[in-house]
Amino acid sequence: MIMLADKILDPRSGQETIGGIDMIVRRNAFGRQNESFEAEVDVRGVPGHPVEGVFIRAPWVESVGAEVEVLAEHDGHIVAVRQGTALATSFHPELTGDHRVHSLFVDMVRANRTAESL
Repeated sequence: MIMLADKILDPRSGQETIGGIDMIVRRNAFGRQNESFEAEVDVRGVPGHPVEGVFIRAPWVESVGAEVEVLAEHDGHIVAVRQGTALATSFHPELTGDHRVHSLFVDMVRANRTAESL
């Protein structure tokens, strides 16, 4: 999420981003390493039960631009977004056995490839 943000609040000295999602992100917003936690998160576009979110030194999104779709919030903070073919989460879906967030991303890429070939 931090790497895809167009702007970071409280960046580390010299920290840069790749950008690509019109959002402002706050680093370590949920706390430091020892304040990491897991929580259920309802993610728009992910069918079934909530996703188990593993939040490790997790950022949150302070604000998004008009083209950004908010996919999930936790405790009133934005924790998952998408813009075009880019998807970003505050939590680590790769650390669970649940592949639904990854499937959402693959579906996004496939839909974009199909649209480009038309």
